[in-house]
Amino acid sequence: MKIKSYENLHEKFLVLIFITLAGGFQDAYSYLMRGKVFANAQTGNIVLLFKNIVDLNFKGVLAYLIPVLSFAFGVYVAVRFENAIEKRILHWRQYIIGFEIIIMIFVSFIPENMNNLANALLSFSCAMQVYAFKKIYGLSFATTMCIGNLRSATENLSKYHITKDRTYLENSKKYYTVIFIFGMGAALGYISSDFFGLKSILLAASLLTISFIILFFEDRDRES
Repeated sequence: MKIKSYENLHEKFLVLIFITLAGGFQDAYSYLMRGKVFANAQTGNIVLLFKNIVDLNFKGVLAYLIPVLSFAFGVYVAVRFENAIEKRILHWRQYIIGFEIIIMIFVSFIPENMNNLANALLSFSCAMQVYAFKKIYGLSFATTMCIGNLRSATENLSKYHITKDRTYLENSKKYYTVIFIFGMGAALGYISSDFFGLKSILLAASLLTISFIILFFEDRDRES
């Protein structure tokens, strides 16, 4: 059976859905289940970090400093990984998704009294995803946060109203759609956390597993 040809399948909508759902899910999970720390939203972590510095709450400082540093380290590792890995069995993005899945499975077994470790791993994972999947439809997107997408969505909407160029309108719709999907992922994280507790992160791992499988279609088609 011949697989439909796609160029840069990692930029296609189907992949975007699952990795963005997982991105929203991880933020909800880390905030609700891991001590009100964000896996993705490092701006919020930095605000709370400096609040705790002012309050001289050193335990709080550590809780928010760890995910910020882990996120930065995750981006650094992802960049080095892209340049170091040669394409053999898997695409480098698949290795990153696979690593994310392993991290989430491991996090599901980390007890609540080790939340700093869990948040460090989740922030590291999210950072790698941010770097690996930063373009969709040829546009720059973030699949684990919303502020840049919201700015781009509204910028394109404003340009459409000025120029009447429908390209800007279509771009705006794409950005707003990604924001909505992220929100749905956060809602899913909220609902599942009530039912499954710390183990609910396994649902995010399953979403990334779907993306991992989809990326095989790109590679198999290129080989055919």
